Amino acid sequence: MFYELSIYNWADFTILIVEDDISSTFYLKEVLKDTHVNILHAPDGQKAVDICTSTPSINLVLMDIRMPVMNGFEATRAIKLFRPDLPIIAQTANIMIENRNHCIEAGCNDFIAKPIDSEELLEMISGFLKQP
Repeated sequence: MFYELSIYNWADFTILIVEDDISSTFYLKEVLKDTHVNILHAPDGQKAVDICTSTPSINLVLMDIRMPVMNGFEATRAIKLFRPDLPIIAQTANIMIENRNHCIEAGCNDFIAKPIDSEELLEMISGFLKQP
């Protein structure tokens, strides 16, 4: 059986998906599956902060902006206080330029609009996950 191998091999990396929507989480895991990246999940911003605090091996965060308990802006600010170099990519359905600016001001390193294009996301992540 022939199948296309992923051009991304991130087996040595860990990504935290911060997403409260089950179907969005499933989609992101499917997009990342062939990269062999280690995936952690947080259903809200507070849990994301807690996981980042206790898991220094996280290499990148995919941060939903609209979530219960603590939104993505607050979570990003909190994470950047103790992990200022951790790349955080904001993901949101609100693509207005003001929202993008708000994401960057909160400390996000980049921004991707929902619905997420899988190739765009993989290319964006590859810019942050550098192979040794």
